[in-house]
Amino acid sequence: MFKNKVISSIFEIIKVAFIAALIVVPIRYFLFQPFIVRGASMEPSFFSGDYLIVDQISYRFNDPQRGEVIVFNYPLDKSQRFIKRIIGLPGETIEIRSNEIIINDKEEKTLVDEEYIFPDLSPSEESLVFYLQEDEYLVLGDNRNSSSDSREWGPIKEDDITGRVLVRLFPFNEFSQIKNPLQ
Repeated sequence: MFKNKVISSIFEIIKVAFIAALIVVPIRYFLFQPFIVRGASMEPSFFSGDYLIVDQISYRFNDPQRGEVIVFNYPLDKSQRFIKRIIGLPGETIEIRSNEIIINDKEEKTLVDEEYIFPDLSPSEESLVFYLQEDEYLVLGDNRNSSSDSREWGPIKEDDITGRVLVRLFPFNEFSQIKNPLQ
């Protein structure tokens, strides 16, 4: 009798674990994924240790937009994931001149208003121009003084994008849904 109860209990635990795995695994690997920020490249928007949830499904239905914060496979080492903000979209020409970003699309030139970055950027004399292909995005960190980004290693390919940052879960007092500041 006791042996049957033990076997029955073990079977129930295995059944619950199996059902939980059937629910959690697809969500974790195909819909939402955790990401922990490392480094200062996205300050003041995100700080090292922030725990984020990345939406992996929305880009299957919509294109990434300027201003969205994304997680992607680092172009020089695909085993690493980076977090940056999309600045340039496919087909655009982006000019970075004296800490200003100018977008040249076919009709007009637009200066990007970046209220989310550190206001005390070191003065920069560098002038860079990027001609983005139809599957490329220019990504930059919000803390330009401490960011390794497209200025160093070029645009990223659309296939390397894991997803967009949806929610900050930790620290708890900073819990928030992440919105695109450029829309």
